[in-house]
Amino acid sequence: MTPIAAQAQSQLNLTQGVTEISQRVYDLHMTIFYICCVIGVVVFGAMFWSMIRHRKSKGRKPATFHENIKVEILWTIIPFLILIGMAIPATSTLIAMEDTSEADVTVLVTGSQWKWHYKYFDSDVEYFSLLATPRQQIENRLEKGENYLLEVDRPLVIPTDRKVRFLITSDDVIHSWWVPDFAVKKDANPGFINETWTQVDEPGIYRGQCAELCGKDHGFMPVVVIAKTPAEYDAWLAEQEEIQRKAKEEEQRLLAMSMDMDELMDLGEQVYLGSCAACHQASGEGIPGVFPALKGSPMALNDMNGHIDIVVNGKTGTSMQAFGNQLSLRELAAVITYERNAWGNDTGETVQASDVNAFMNE
Repeated sequence: MTPIAAQAQSQLNLTQGVTEISQRVYDLHMTIFYICCVIGVVVFGAMFWSMIRHRKSKGRKPATFHENIKVEILWTIIPFLILIGMAIPATSTLIAMEDTSEADVTVLVTGSQWKWHYKYFDSDVEYFSLLATPRQQIENRLEKGENYLLEVDRPLVIPTDRKVRFLITSDDVIHSWWVPDFAVKKDANPGFINETWTQVDEPGIYRGQCAELCGKDHGFMPVVVIAKTPAEYDAWLAEQEEIQRKAKEEEQRLLAMSMDMDELMDLGEQVYLGSCAACHQASGEGIPGVFPALKGSPMALNDMNGHIDIVVNGKTGTSMQAFGNQLSLRELAAVITYERNAWGNDTGETVQASDVNAFMNE
């Protein structure tokens, strides 16, 4: 019964959270809630008592006075004192929530349609975090999992018992990075950087999502944070630095190599289904009037440089985002090759990582 009761409470009340700040927010919420309950009981109690005791059917005569200076002063001072009593703990909590000084770890969080990018300061680790819920579940072709729409391919990892500062921004529209268990919800505004922080005491997995209506796939932009012990976190960070260093070396090595059509098409299909199909559809036919078709597209059939440009740099003023900083050179080359040869396009042309690299360095 306990898990069910706890679940019911979490759905009916504010999330209690797992950090000191979230507990302070919860306690403040409950304190003000109880104050409001007492005010409600007193006000409505007095009102109903007066209605019942002084009703006309009992022969009561209404008072003839219109003003009472003492009563007016009293009902002005009492609410003022109540508001001051609420404001003192609320102000203290708000100041603590905004104090990002003396952080042990700083992470730059960048929102984009529709994913999060995390960059760790003082290290060479950065990556995108994308929705990992299978498309078959979204399309009701598979039974929905326990964490439906709240699972990602690469969670944010932070240490426990350390103050973690988040610098939050956006590279397109307004998003909002929200993790209820941390009592953290901060808007990601393009061109601005907002700050917030957390300090988690217990290792675990904590989930949230974008809380600002940011476009078509707003509901597919979850946040997953894994809190590890400091030793585990340090080991993870060192491992990620080594992985990303090797990936850069491998990418440079691949610039001198060419992939054949079959390799490009296989990899390109995987990248397309993961990054492009949500808008342009798995069939390449797009959504008329909303997202253009790639099947039979003049760009995909003829303009190779234009094709590379729009995949790498996106298109300003549209939902077509830039993938140049999201995909590797090999993945970019593969997906462009796939789009130029799938669905009957059959140009027979291949794009290699070196071609994309040369375009990006022009």
